[in-house]
Amino acid sequence: MTLPANAAQPRSASRPTPWKPVLLRAAVGLVFGLVTAFWSNPSGEGLAWAMGLYLLATAGAVWMFRTLPVFVPVVIALGGIGALVTRSDAGVALSAVVALLVLGASELTRGVRKRDDVARDWLISGVVSVGTAVALPFFISMGAHALLGVAGGGAIICGVLWILSGLTLRHEAKTSSGPSAPGSSPEAVN
Repeated sequence: MTLPANAAQPRSASRPTPWKPVLLRAAVGLVFGLVTAFWSNPSGEGLAWAMGLYLLATAGAVWMFRTLPVFVPVVIALGGIGALVTRSDAGVALSAVVALLVLGASELTRGVRKRDDVARDWLISGVVSVGTAVALPFFISMGAHALLGVAGGGAIICGVLWILSGLTLRHEAKTSSGPSAPGSSPEAVN
């Protein structure tokens, strides 16, 4: 990210962080998390479809964000396809573990190396993704409900994090372009 030409100019004005893909990623995580929270008796095939579609949608959102290397959404998408193809608890868990480990490690690396508007969010999301990936193998023997619960819990945490980040980025994008009407600045509200 390049520094702003003017010291008074906000960082987000030099290269705006897209808030729409962030909110899309949040929505994907929250929808998956809510499905897993309210699905009382999922089958092995239901686990495969839910996890596979979640990983594919996450790969799409990560691809749209365009801040992580290209191989990251590809690996996540392959994890989603792997979950759909294997349709066993162990196969789905292994597919999700690989996808979430790659995603989490990439997010941690991005958060440490790049100091941008969402660096802390990358770090938190990376820790949650890696933690979810590490925890999943311990729940394989408990079945589809436990696996969806662990993955859904991580998805909800990341979803809440990314929705707050996306809304903040959206607000900053609006305020950096200047107030649209008299009295609409943040100072007028406070």
